[in-house]
Amino acid sequence: MNKLKTYYKNAKEELDKVIFPIKEQIRSAYVSVFVVVTVITLFLALIDAIMSLSLSAVIN
Repeated sequence: MNKLKTYYKNAKEELDKVIFPIKEQIRSAYVSVFVVVTVITLFLALIDAIMSLSLSAVIN
């Protein structure tokens, strides 16, 4: 039982050290991720279209 109390005490102490992000930080991280994913998606779509057209030209 003593080990359990010590565990919870240590867990609470560590949780008190955690700095949670504020709304603005979460929002800016979300926007950054959204922009990066969008750019990568557009790049891959462009590469896919170019390769598709190239392959169609070779086959025909």
